[in-house]
Amino acid sequence: MCSLSGSYSDATAAIDSANEADPTSVAARGIELPLALAHGRLAAEWVSVLHPDADELLLLAARAHHLRRWELPRSSYPEGRSGYIAWKRDQRQRHAVDVGALLAATGYLPAEIERVQALVRRDRLATDPGAQAVEDAACLVFIETQLADVARRLDRELLIGVLRKTARKLSPAGIAAIDKIPLGAAERSLLTEAMGA
Repeated sequence: MCSLSGSYSDATAAIDSANEADPTSVAARGIELPLALAHGRLAAEWVSVLHPDADELLLLAARAHHLRRWELPRSSYPEGRSGYIAWKRDQRQRHAVDVGALLAATGYLPAEIERVQALVRRDRLATDPGAQAVEDAACLVFIETQLADVARRLDRELLIGVLRKTARKLSPAGIAAIDKIPLGAAERSLLTEAMGA
């Protein structure tokens, strides 16, 4: 990992503090945490695993990729794919605006803030390795923290479809990292089935 500026610890503390207010919790690696807090911390960790030379702007984007996500619930959008896509787009815009305010308050320069915001929104996903790194981390965190819950709510065929769509978003490095995710036997079986096709 590259060296971190003095503002980095202040920024991560501000992001974590904002995400601690998430009313939904999740068990992640044996610890119960607010969902957005767990997602942010684990995403930054996955970026560090996949990209040991990641700079602090990439790490901040990963940490803030679900910043205050609960404030715009999925239920406020129509059911179906178009509603989901609109919700996800609006969430990324919100996360980018919110992290921009936190980073400005902790001393980051406008160009640095713009870079983090672009990564959070996944601008130029097809051509920007940093945006793909954030996407990889987000997908890996979803599998790690939410697969078991989603598996209880969806029928198997639909769930396999969701996992295949998730896999299509991952880079080759992200696909390889799936084996490192701590999962139960049932979840591992689902992934094996989904990834085998």
